[in-house]
This record gives sequence, structure tokens and C-alpha cells, in this order.
Amino acid sequence: MYDYLNSRLMFGVKPGLSTTQNILCYLGNPQRNFKSIHVVGTNGKGSVSYFLAGILKAHGLKVGLFTSPHLVSIRERIQINDIPISKEDLENYLLQVKNAAEQLKVEPTFFEVLTIVAFLYFRDKNIDGAVVEAGLGGRYDSTALAKGEITILTSIGLEHTEILGNSEIEILREKLMIGGDFYIFPPLKEELLVEAKKLAGNNYSIPKINKDLVLAHLGDHYKENASMALAAAEKFCSHFFDLNKSIEVLKNRFWPGRMEILKGKSGNIDFILDGAHNSHGAKRLSEALKNNFPHAQFITLFGVLKEKDSKEMIGELLPYIKGVYATRTPYPRFKELDDLKTELENLGVNVLSAKNLTKEYLHRIKETSKNAPVLITGSLYMIGAVIELLKNDYQELSFFRDLEPTSNEQFTPSLGMPSQP
Repeated sequence: MYDYLNSRLMFGVKPGLSTTQNILCYLGNPQRNFKSIHVVGTNGKGSVSYFLAGILKAHGLKVGLFTSPHLVSIRERIQINDIPISKEDLENYLLQVKNAAEQLKVEPTFFEVLTIVAFLYFRDKNIDGAVVEAGLGGRYDSTALAKGEITILTSIGLEHTEILGNSEIEILREKLMIGGDFYIFPPLKEELLVEAKKLAGNNYSIPKINKDLVLAHLGDHYKENASMALAAAEKFCSHFFDLNKSIEVLKNRFWPGRMEILKGKSGNIDFILDGAHNSHGAKRLSEALKNNFPHAQFITLFGVLKEKDSKEMIGELLPYIKGVYATRTPYPRFKELDDLKTELENLGVNVLSAKNLTKEYLHRIKETSKNAPVLITGSLYMIGAVIELLKNDYQELSFFRDLEPTSNEQFTPSLGMPSQP
């Protein structure tokens, strides 16, 4: 059945909700059988979702989690209480969606299929609530059909402007049009906050950032994300919310591939993995490096997707880069090596080499770093490929050892709005 899922890639994206809505209706509208919390925004969606799911689980709830993209396996995207959907269950639900689509004579996209699979799985497992990360947008995102009771906005920045709008206000509107009974906002610029309040009415809160939180992640922005997760958990759990229990959960809860440190046998840091894939994420990464590794410069492995503004990303990271090893994976969205090398050199970056990503390339880079940490960044898809190569070598990556690598979506601008960023 993975073949059916991969066959959806050719459809790229289709704006609108009608296909997903029709299939869900045919299958009994499973999304109406559980409560949902939506997580939307430019950056930080995954970590907020993961933090929140862990907090709710600690309160004795059976919690579904739907995120994207995956790092190694499609099964990561659909979890209940931190356990990925089994291969057998995934294949069973894919078959149900395939049969429904054929009966209705519709062609769902890759992301739409997975959204429906998640809703079916969550219904059948009788969850208490689902934390649902939106894909790209808001109102036209297939996850919107779950009608979240709480909607969390993590951040707003310029991204996919050809689809979401040419300004932060337009992007904010698009994200929040996913709807919700209650909204949780991050600190926003005044003009954005005014617009957000118009959409939310009086049904919103802006939680105070708890700067005293102790987290497994480096970077103050994770304290912002964790604070929003705490606020959402308190709203969802109401009278049985336990703040102390929630804070304890956050101390050890780690969202992979984001400011993740891999230590060698000697205890020294071998690699720092961060999936920063736009200028907003690169700025957050640079802040974390400045605060946690003051005055340090890093040998950096960098790969980026074709549609991303690598000039702005590198501009944010340049003070912390000693030299760059350019790379790409076989994933067709990646910028070609010659183009990336030229682009980096034009920015004044010392490009040490440009080769396809392999385990041998990683080992060579580590050897030349002379025991200093190697920074790996530029794309979550590349971080996923690195994790697959290194998962048997580092205990921090043991979660991925039993997961088989599977495809991610492809973005085809000519087809309109993508299902996933």
C-alpha cells in the first residue's frame, strides 16, 4: 500500500477541501469522534505539538499526534502516546482510503491521504484528544476539517508568499482561518496582534513566556514554544491540569532534529542537528548558537531546497560559520550542488567541498573538524537523511532504528497550494 501513497506524489497539490471532505464523509467522518487541538504557524509547530502531546499524556490522557514532515519514516507522523502507527495499521488504513477514493472517483494528494489515515486511526483507537499540526496553510489545509477546539499560533514569518500572501498580515489571516473555539497567540508585533484579535474575538490568550523552564532543547525559542504548550494543556485539561507535572515532562521531552546534540563515545559533541529551513528558523538557530556557544565558529554541512532563500539563511548564520561543506540528498527539491556552491561563494562563504550526502562524506567532515562540533542545517529533509545514516551510531537516535525510511512529499508550484511545507 506504500505504492498507493507514493502514487499520490504525482498530484502535487490541489487547493480546496472538497476531496478530503468527500472521503471523510464516505468513511463516517472519523474526525468528529475526538477533540482536537490545532497547531499552525511558520516555525515551531512540531515542537509545540510534541511538547503538548507529552504533557497531555502525563495527565493520563490517550493522545493522538499528527505532524509533518517526517524525518525518516512516514509512521512518525501518526502516533498515539509516543508510539508510531504500526506498519500493519498504516497499510490497513491506506487501503480504506484507496477504496473510498476509487468509489468516489477522486484523487487525493499525499498529505490528504495521511490526514484521513490519522483521523481513522485516532477514531478507532478511542483517543481522548488529538494534537494536529497543520501542513502549510490554514483554511485550505486538509487538517482544518478536524475543527480544533483550541488553535495555537506558533509564529508568523514570510514563507511560501506565492501561496499564503505577500505580507505577514496576509499569512496570519491564512493561518488563523483554520478556525477554532479558542486561540493561543505568541508575542506578536502590534499590527499582527490587532489582526489576530479581530479573528479571535475575545477567545484568546497570550501566555507569559516562562524563562525559567528547564528543557532538553537549547535555544530560548523552545521556552516560548513550551510555554504555549503549557497554556494549551491548561485550557484543555481545565480543573485537573497539574503545572508541576507538566514542567517535569518538559525537562526530558526532545523533538528530534531541532537543536539536537549528538555526542561521541568520549562525551564530546560530534554534531549539532537543526532543521532550520527558512530565514526565521536560521535566526532562531543563530540566537541559540550565540547563547550556548559564545564566540564559536563551526564547520557546517549545509543543504537547502530550491525554493528557499539560502542567501537570507546564510546571512543569519554567517558569524558562526568557519567553512561550509555543501550537500544535497536525492530528494528532487534540493538545490543542485553547483548552484549552491556558486551561491555560497558569492556570499563570501568558504566552501570546502560540494558532494552528495553519504555516510562517508559525514565521516570525512567529522575528521576534518578536529573534535569540534559539526553544525548540520538547512533543511528538515536533510536532517532526516542524516539521522537515517547515523541512527545506529548514536543513542540519541535510537527511536528511529526500527523505522524504515519512506518518501516525503514533493512540491510542484505549478499545481497550486502544496499540502505540506
